[in-house]
Amino acid sequence: MSIIDTSHKDQLLKMEVVDLGKLYFFKTFLVAEFNEGITVTFENFDVVRFLIKTHYKDSEFGFVANRIHSYSIAINDAPLFNSTFKNLKAYASVTYSFFASKVFEMENHFFDFNRQNFNDLDEAINWVKGNLET
Repeated sequence: MSIIDTSHKDQLLKMEVVDLGKLYFFKTFLVAEFNEGITVTFENFDVVRFLIKTHYKDSEFGFVANRIHSYSIAINDAPLFNSTFKNLKAYASVTYSFFASKVFEMENHFFDFNRQNFNDLDEAINWVKGNLET
C-alpha cells in the first residue's frame, strides 16, 4: 500500500526523492519507502538524516518504514542511529511478508527506539501519531 492510498494523504506536507528512495513528510512524522535491494547504512543515510533534522529540528517525531520493497539495514550502524535520533519517539515498520516481519524482529534487538511492526500502513501511522500525542 502506498501513502497515496491512506486516509492520511491530505496531511502530506512534502515528498522528497533521494538515492535511498522516497520520503513523505508530515507535520510530526515521515513515511519512508526505500528502494529494492539497497542496504541502509549510517553513511548513505546522510541526506535523509539532513532532511529529518531540517524538518523536525529537535522536536519529537515518528518514522514509518513502509517496506513495500525488500532492503536491509546495516545492524552494525544501529548505535549511530540510536545516538543521532534521540528525538525519535516512535518507529513503525510495515511489512508485507513473513520474512520481512522476521527481519524486523531481528533488527529490534539492536535499536533503542520504541518500535512496532504492522502489516497495514494506516494502522502504523495511527500508532505513531498516538505515541506522539502522549
